Amino acid sequence: MDIIHLLSDNIANQIAAGEVVQRPASVVKELLENAVDAESSEIKLIIKDSGKTLVQVIDNGKGMSVTDARMSFERHATSKISKSEDLFAIRTMGFRGEALASIAAVAQVEVKTRREEDELGSAIQIEGSEYKSQEPVSTPKGTNIAVKNLFFNVPARRKFLKTNPVEMKHILDEFQRVSLAHPEIAFELYHNDIEIYRLPEAKLAKRIVDMFGKNYRTQLAQCEEETPYVNISGYVGKPEAAKKTRGDQYFFINHRFIKSPYLHHAVSAAFEGTIPEGHHPFYVLNIEIDPSHVDINIHPQKTEIKFDDEKAVYSILRSAVRQAVGVYNLTPSIDFESDINFGNLTNFPLPEKKPSAFEKSGSSIGNFEKSKKPDQPGDWKKLYEGLESAANFRQSEESISMTSKANNIDQDQKEQPIDLSKEDIEALQIHQKYLVVQVKSGMMLINQKAAWERILFEQYEKNLANKTGASQQLLFQKTLNLRPDEYAIAIELRDEIHSLGFGFEVFGQSSLIINGIPAELGDDEGSTLLQELIAEYKENETKLKLDKTTNLARSMAKRTAGKALKNMDKPEIRSMINRLFECSMPTYTPDGTKVMKIVSMEEIGELISESGGF
Repeated sequence: MDIIHLLSDNIANQIAAGEVVQRPASVVKELLENAVDAESSEIKLIIKDSGKTLVQVIDNGKGMSVTDARMSFERHATSKISKSEDLFAIRTMGFRGEALASIAAVAQVEVKTRREEDELGSAIQIEGSEYKSQEPVSTPKGTNIAVKNLFFNVPARRKFLKTNPVEMKHILDEFQRVSLAHPEIAFELYHNDIEIYRLPEAKLAKRIVDMFGKNYRTQLAQCEEETPYVNISGYVGKPEAAKKTRGDQYFFINHRFIKSPYLHHAVSAAFEGTIPEGHHPFYVLNIEIDPSHVDINIHPQKTEIKFDDEKAVYSILRSAVRQAVGVYNLTPSIDFESDINFGNLTNFPLPEKKPSAFEKSGSSIGNFEKSKKPDQPGDWKKLYEGLESAANFRQSEESISMTSKANNIDQDQKEQPIDLSKEDIEALQIHQKYLVVQVKSGMMLINQKAAWERILFEQYEKNLANKTGASQQLLFQKTLNLRPDEYAIAIELRDEIHSLGFGFEVFGQSSLIINGIPAELGDDEGSTLLQELIAEYKENETKLKLDKTTNLARSMAKRTAGKALKNMDKPEIRSMINRLFECSMPTYTPDGTKVMKIVSMEEIGELISESGGF
């Protein structure tokens, strides 16, 4: 008996839907991209219940004929390609012809569409791949498609959807990507009948400001570069606007959003020496390149691509961004009605920097700056300036025994005993950054910021578990204006944020009234820290698989550890070291950074010997 048979269209569509439609944001992406490909000048996105009840896109594009409207829901039906060669010349957003069929397999879909030359349009209703009706209808030019009750016929899939704020955050991400890629199109977004965005047709600079806020008006530097191989256009944030969290970095290839750690490294390299370590620049950059030079991964959820000459793209991109960073201060503000061209500033002197490993290996395109001269031999002595006071530090002749909580120390540290109960712990604080503690076989170096991060992380974990965070009420309440995606996170985490000591009330569409802050913070730090906390949480959620409590505790600890750095007297140093070794894992921060290191007497002797002795 034969056992191989063809799947029914309904089952095949549901399998395809498993790839194409993972959550409401997947539907948003496909429908917005279809609207863009239809040459629309106005696109409206309407969401209800974070897309679980309704995702509706209304555009004024070309519309479809009666036959095309029906064919658009068939598998592998597309207007974008007709022969295999077309796969290597794709400039549209979608081309596989599976999106609408996949969506219709797991939702109730209603479509109204009309071409400009047609007197009447066509209305179609489909439920779970089953056509319910198709009839003529009076409707404006363009397409109006409503996707209702996503996964109504696949309850197992529906239960895996996240909370409404999380799903809405993903929808906002997709909306922002498409609208940034196409500032020439007017976009609107409504959620539960509330207007979230109204973005008129504009230049890219104004689109960025309309989307992210007026603060960006003075933070943008234009980036332009044209070569025979690739053209680069867009904006980067000025160095002083760099943030400690990622999330505001957008790459587009031929106006299609992509993720590329390789290209991100090129931008970061261009900013090297201009922003603090651990900070990330803002950028919205579009790379125009002949599609034949790009290998497109046609899996619908993939955003990674590959160039046939990656080094060339890297070099050109880095050079373009480096130039923008170097000359931004020549133009104090951007004219939002016209584009700025820095083409006549190509000879502007750039800061010198040492070549990266990539630069040393050479590239087919691009010139790199000469490296700086190495430090002079005598410069090492500057490391010891200001440390004369250390000579007055009393040396202890006693060895210090270890407390039970130090058992988690690395193997090379376990033999180093520390009696934290002693009041005469020999310790020295250096520049509010490091502690040097004498141990039997040498000295222990403690990274003060890393230590506080570990201490505060475990404290915040307890606060979240027990809902016991101490809060101080503000005498004067403060208003915190958030971006829609940040606001969605704040609402989702309202109870947990309160447990950390923040108090707030909802105000308007995307603002909070801050009326309480953690007891250990000052009034001026509270609202700023809350926004940083939300941004850090969002970044962790994107990169790491952490539960809500761990993510929040890590985010809060990372944001507050730096604020705990100060000059400490001996009792404060002793207290901090005690708190550190009371932690469950005192030797590492939550992200795996080492907190301390033992330097043996032998290593100290070798260091002194290498420097010529005293």
